[in-house]
Amino acid sequence: MAMVGLFWIAEGDVYVGAKPAGLAPGVRLTSEGVMALGDGRSGLHLWEDVSALTVADVPEKSLKRQLGAVADLALGMTELVLTTGYGQEAPPLMTVRVQSSDGEHELAAYVAAAVGYSRTEVDLSRALLARLTDGAATMATTLAAMSEWGRAREGGSPRAAEREALLREWVG
Repeated sequence: MAMVGLFWIAEGDVYVGAKPAGLAPGVRLTSEGVMALGDGRSGLHLWEDVSALTVADVPEKSLKRQLGAVADLALGMTELVLTTGYGQEAPPLMTVRVQSSDGEHELAAYVAAAVGYSRTEVDLSRALLARLTDGAATMATTLAAMSEWGRAREGGSPRAAEREALLREWVG
Protein backbone atom coordinates (compact mmCIF):
# COMPACT_ATOMS: atom_id res chain seq x y z
CA MET A 1 0.00 0.00 0.00
CA ALA A 2 1.20 3.46 -0.83
CA MET A 3 -0.01 7.03 -0.73
CA VAL A 4 0.54 9.22 -3.78
CA GLY A 5 -1.03 12.64 -3.45
CA LEU A 6 -4.65 12.28 -2.38
CA PHE A 7 -4.69 8.66 -3.57
CA TRP A 8 -4.16 5.46 -1.65
CA ILE A 9 -3.10 2.64 -3.97
CA ALA A 10 -3.28 -0.88 -2.57
CA GLU A 11 -2.46 -3.87 -4.75
CA GLY A 12 -3.93 -2.25 -7.84
CA ASP A 13 -6.97 -0.71 -6.13
CA VAL A 14 -7.12 3.10 -6.24
CA TYR A 15 -8.86 5.10 -3.49
CA VAL A 16 -9.31 8.82 -2.95
CA GLY A 17 -8.11 9.33 0.61
CA ALA A 18 -7.43 6.42 2.93
CA LYS A 19 -8.51 2.89 2.09
CA PRO A 20 -11.59 2.33 4.25
CA ALA A 21 -11.87 -0.53 6.71
CA GLY A 22 -15.10 -2.05 7.93
CA LEU A 23 -18.00 0.39 7.80
CA ALA A 24 -15.80 3.50 7.43
CA PRO A 25 -16.55 5.83 4.51
CA GLY A 26 -14.36 5.79 1.45
CA VAL A 27 -14.18 6.32 -2.29
CA ARG A 28 -12.73 3.79 -4.71
CA LEU A 29 -12.00 4.51 -8.36
CA THR A 30 -12.68 1.48 -10.55
CA SER A 31 -12.75 0.93 -14.31
CA GLU A 32 -16.56 1.04 -14.07
CA GLY A 33 -16.86 4.25 -12.08
CA VAL A 34 -16.60 6.06 -8.76
CA MET A 35 -17.67 3.78 -5.91
CA ALA A 36 -18.92 5.09 -2.57
CA LEU A 37 -17.99 2.73 0.27
CA GLY A 38 -19.03 2.47 3.89
CA ASP A 39 -22.11 2.07 6.02
CA GLY A 40 -25.11 3.51 4.18
CA ARG A 41 -22.90 4.98 1.46
CA SER A 42 -22.79 2.22 -1.12
CA GLY A 43 -23.22 3.26 -4.71
CA LEU A 44 -21.53 3.34 -8.07
CA HIS A 45 -21.41 6.40 -10.31
CA LEU A 46 -20.58 5.13 -13.81
CA TRP A 47 -17.82 6.98 -15.66
CA GLU A 48 -20.09 7.58 -18.66
CA ASP A 49 -22.39 9.60 -16.35
CA VAL A 50 -19.63 11.47 -14.49
CA SER A 51 -18.90 14.94 -15.88
CA ALA A 52 -16.74 16.29 -13.03
CA LEU A 53 -14.81 14.88 -10.10
CA THR A 54 -13.46 17.25 -7.44
CA VAL A 55 -12.35 17.12 -3.83
CA ALA A 56 -12.85 19.63 -1.01
CA ASP A 57 -11.88 19.92 2.66
CA VAL A 58 -8.34 18.74 1.93
CA PRO A 59 -5.99 19.57 4.81
CA GLU A 60 -2.76 21.11 3.59
CA LYS A 61 0.57 20.44 5.23
CA SER A 62 1.78 23.22 7.48
CA LEU A 63 4.21 23.61 10.35
CA LYS A 64 1.28 24.14 12.71
CA ARG A 65 -0.36 20.90 11.53
CA GLN A 66 2.94 18.99 11.87
CA LEU A 67 3.47 20.27 15.42
CA GLY A 68 -0.15 19.40 16.22
CA ALA A 69 0.35 15.85 14.98
CA VAL A 70 3.41 15.44 17.21
CA ALA A 71 1.49 16.81 20.20
CA ASP A 72 -1.50 14.55 19.44
CA LEU A 73 0.82 11.54 19.22
CA ALA A 74 2.43 12.40 22.56
CA LEU A 75 -0.96 12.93 24.23
CA GLY A 76 -2.31 9.74 22.67
CA MET A 77 0.62 7.70 23.95
CA THR A 78 0.21 9.22 27.43
CA GLU A 79 -3.50 8.42 27.40
CA LEU A 80 -2.82 4.88 26.22
CA VAL A 81 -0.38 4.37 29.08
CA LEU A 82 -2.71 5.88 31.67
CA THR A 83 -5.92 4.18 30.52
CA THR A 84 -6.90 0.96 28.85
CA GLY A 85 -9.14 2.73 26.28
CA TYR A 86 -7.96 3.83 22.91
CA GLY A 87 -9.73 7.20 22.91
CA GLN A 88 -8.31 8.33 19.57
CA GLU A 89 -10.36 10.45 17.21
CA ALA A 90 -11.04 9.46 13.65
CA PRO A 91 -8.92 11.24 11.02
CA PRO A 92 -10.51 14.22 9.26
CA LEU A 93 -12.79 13.67 6.28
CA MET A 94 -12.46 15.01 2.74
CA THR A 95 -15.45 15.51 0.48
CA VAL A 96 -15.30 13.94 -2.98
CA ARG A 97 -17.84 15.62 -5.26
CA VAL A 98 -19.13 13.63 -8.20
CA GLN A 99 -21.08 15.60 -10.80
CA SER A 100 -23.17 13.22 -12.87
CA SER A 101 -26.19 13.25 -15.12
CA ASP A 102 -28.45 12.89 -12.07
CA GLY A 103 -26.90 15.72 -10.04
CA GLU A 104 -24.03 16.30 -7.62
CA HIS A 105 -23.16 13.66 -5.04
CA GLU A 106 -20.92 14.26 -2.03
CA LEU A 107 -18.92 11.26 -0.87
CA ALA A 108 -16.82 11.15 2.30
CA ALA A 109 -13.29 9.78 2.49
CA TYR A 110 -10.84 9.82 5.37
CA VAL A 111 -7.63 11.78 4.95
CA ALA A 112 -4.62 9.46 4.69
CA ALA A 113 -1.86 11.99 5.46
CA ALA A 114 -1.47 12.60 9.20
CA VAL A 115 -0.05 16.10 8.75
CA GLY A 116 -1.91 17.01 5.58
CA TYR A 117 -0.87 17.16 1.96
CA SER A 118 1.57 19.50 0.23
CA ARG A 119 0.07 22.20 -1.99
CA THR A 120 1.79 20.64 -5.03
CA GLU A 121 0.33 17.19 -4.37
CA VAL A 122 -3.14 18.65 -3.80
CA ASP A 123 -2.99 20.59 -7.08
CA LEU A 124 -1.66 17.63 -9.06
CA SER A 125 -4.24 15.29 -7.49
CA ARG A 126 -7.07 17.66 -8.41
CA ALA A 127 -5.74 17.83 -11.97
CA LEU A 128 -5.63 14.03 -12.07
CA LEU A 129 -9.23 13.76 -10.83
CA ALA A 130 -10.30 16.20 -13.57
CA ARG A 131 -8.36 14.15 -16.14
CA LEU A 132 -10.31 11.03 -15.22
CA THR A 133 -13.45 12.70 -16.61
CA ASP A 134 -11.85 13.55 -19.99
CA GLY A 135 -13.27 10.44 -21.63
CA ALA A 136 -13.25 6.66 -21.43
CA ALA A 137 -9.85 6.15 -23.07
CA THR A 138 -8.11 8.70 -20.85
CA MET A 139 -9.76 7.33 -17.70
CA ALA A 140 -8.93 3.72 -18.56
CA THR A 141 -5.29 4.49 -19.42
CA THR A 142 -4.77 6.64 -16.34
CA LEU A 143 -6.38 4.21 -13.88
CA ALA A 144 -4.52 1.30 -15.49
CA ALA A 145 -1.19 3.11 -14.99
CA MET A 146 -2.01 3.86 -11.34
CA SER A 147 -3.14 0.27 -10.68
CA GLU A 148 -0.11 -1.23 -12.43
CA TRP A 149 2.22 0.95 -10.36
CA GLY A 150 0.39 -0.17 -7.18
CA ARG A 151 0.72 -3.86 -8.04
CA ALA A 152 4.44 -3.47 -8.74
CA ARG A 153 5.14 -1.32 -5.68
CA GLU A 154 6.85 -2.94 -2.75
CA GLY A 155 7.18 -1.13 0.53
CA GLY A 156 5.51 2.01 1.75
CA SER A 157 4.78 5.35 0.21
CA PRO A 158 7.45 6.99 -1.91
CA ARG A 159 9.14 10.26 -0.91
CA ALA A 160 7.59 13.58 -1.93
CA ALA A 161 9.65 14.10 -5.11
CA GLU A 162 8.73 10.64 -6.44
CA ARG A 163 5.04 11.14 -5.52
CA GLU A 164 4.98 14.43 -7.41
CA ALA A 165 6.73 12.87 -10.41
CA LEU A 166 4.18 10.02 -10.49
CA LEU A 167 1.27 12.45 -10.31
CA ARG A 168 2.75 14.54 -13.16
CA GLU A 169 3.21 11.38 -15.23
CA TRP A 170 -0.37 10.25 -14.62
CA VAL A 171 -1.78 13.71 -15.35
CA GLY A 172 0.08 13.55 -18.68
